[in-house]
Amino acid sequence: MAQRLVLRQLLSLTPRMLLPQGQQMLPGPLAACAHLAPYGRAFSTSAGCRSTFNVQDGSDFQDRVVNNPKPVVVDFHAQWCGPCKILGPRLEKMVAKQEGKVLMAKVDIDDHTDLAIEYEVSAVPTVLAMKNGDVVDKFVGIKDEDQLEAFLKKLIGA
Repeated sequence: MAQRLVLRQLLSLTPRMLLPQGQQMLPGPLAACAHLAPYGRAFSTSAGCRSTFNVQDGSDFQDRVVNNPKPVVVDFHAQWCGPCKILGPRLEKMVAKQEGKVLMAKVDIDDHTDLAIEYEVSAVPTVLAMKNGDVVDKFVGIKDEDQLEAFLKKLIGA
């Protein structure tokens, strides 16, 4: 339990809080993960590290999803949800393929019930497509890769 709390606190830190004084972020797509390098091995070396993040609380959701200039896919899921365990990695893979054109926020409904209620999530997995703070598309349940690709292309306008 204590390890989970420490990990949560670490993940909630912004890159500026982690950087040693005088060190700058790397430019481009590596910037999102570069802050982990001075402290040893990163949690992940995949492209998902750059484009996927876990929502920590309501203000984090507001900052990283609602106020984000990029389109954001929001995956409302639960630890106990079987279909979520299938959809989550599949969706992360498809978002990573978009090479930074879209981001993915993961929201655990058990930890963030207030967000689930606010966005009228009545079943999991529920995936919202958000642009400029507005929900522009949504689906509930599991989808195959072709359907996810079409969903993402529609969101980014490609």
